[in-house]
Amino acid sequence: MLDEQIVRMLKEDARLSAAAMAARLNRREEEVAERVKALEDAQIIQGYTAVINEDALSDGKVRALIEVRVTPRRDGGFDEVARRIARFPEVIRLYLVSGNYDLLLEVEGDSLQEVASFVSAKLATIDGVLSTATSFQLKKYKESGRIMGEEEDYERLKICP
Repeated sequence: MLDEQIVRMLKEDARLSAAAMAARLNRREEEVAERVKALEDAQIIQGYTAVINEDALSDGKVRALIEVRVTPRRDGGFDEVARRIARFPEVIRLYLVSGNYDLLLEVEGDSLQEVASFVSAKLATIDGVLSTATSFQLKKYKESGRIMGEEEDYERLKICP
């Protein structure tokens, strides 16, 4: 139960100190620090990251979601192809999914052409990749449970008889 509470708090704010978590949980700081270390050692916590509003950055990066249909390997299923795809630096996230496609990738490049080149020259040439479908990210509304950008005031339209 304590581990789940710690993980939940770190998901909301990865910058929380052991002291701050301990105060919220009514526990000793040392106990919380030990549990965080144990969660890291067990690779339950594999890293810490910031939620970035890329729209506010001027890095000009292009992001795309790519659905990939794969022929699973006899002994390794989808894992062998997925591990090979995961090694490309353009790939930010990679999931095995159900539905019409097998893998879902999020990739990043400096231009539309760079992402297209990644798909045609690197991804599509992998043995076992049957087809791909690419969608370019236009705007991000929510990331890691957080609504991105400024929230607009919303007022319901008044209904008049």
